[in-house]
Amino acid sequence: MTEQWAHLITVYSGFDLDIVRGALELEHIPVLVRGEQVGMYGAGSRGPLTRGAEVLVPQTALERARAIIGGEAEAADDDAAGDQDEDD
Repeated sequence: MTEQWAHLITVYSGFDLDIVRGALELEHIPVLVRGEQVGMYGAGSRGPLTRGAEVLVPQTALERARAIIGGEAEAADDDAAGDQDEDD
């Protein structure tokens, strides 16, 4: 049976991605990142990710991952929503 992945957070900068991924990997939680600009030499390697990057974790680790990143996930999602509202 294959592991089911669950959406944890969408981040909009390479820096935020590094922080979230690092915190989860330190706790031995596998991380899958999905986003077209994600990559070592991609346009958003350390700067803005215009379409964001989805951070996914195994479904079985979702609650633990949420606890590890705590309010950071909610804050990042709130910031992103505010940024998108400004663009409208």
